[in-house]
Amino acid sequence: MEIVLKLEEEKDYKLVDEITREAFWNTYFPGCCEHLIIHNLRKTKEFVNKLDFVAIYNNKIIGNIVYVETKVIDNNMEHTVLTFGPLSVLPEYQNKGIGSKLINHTINLSQEMGYKAIIIYGDPGYYKRFGFKESKEYNITNKDKKYPAALLVLELYPNALNGIAGIFEEGKNYEINEKELEEFEKGFTEKDKMVTKSQERFIEIGNKYL
Repeated sequence: MEIVLKLEEEKDYKLVDEITREAFWNTYFPGCCEHLIIHNLRKTKEFVNKLDFVAIYNNKIIGNIVYVETKVIDNNMEHTVLTFGPLSVLPEYQNKGIGSKLINHTINLSQEMGYKAIIIYGDPGYYKRFGFKESKEYNITNKDKKYPAALLVLELYPNALNGIAGIFEEGKNYEINEKELEEFEKGFTEKDKMVTKSQERFIEIGNKYL
């Protein structure tokens, strides 16, 4: 597949919201909230426009990745890092390397932009192939000072996190207001909410600590 990557434009926003919804519907819980997350992230000061890419196939947008600046709090020191997500690919184009292309391209750009690291919550089985490691290796915890298996760290250059440890502070940008989600959903075609196998795996990974 010949995939073209380009920066998202304002005219793409609604379509990308719809793609995100399709990509995540019933994946982690019945329905999804990722389309509202991306809709809200674009309005924040932490949103990194230069890392907001869409994937295009046959002149059609089929995927997207977005980044925001986050931080590691080390005692009273704050260190800026990146987190990405949602990472979205339309279901019919998943497992074809499109997500990998978006990740690899933006990792390279993040390095060029001088960021120290990318820290995410994700499936270790998938993200370790890109060089992500368990946060415990860097003594970086969640806000509860624990090491979730899903908390993963990628140094963007050798020893970038030397002397840095502490709490990964994702901030409030990924928090969801249920009433806001309910209202936002009214702007989309109605879909059935279902319980799926992927939700069981999500719960399993989310409940695992190292």
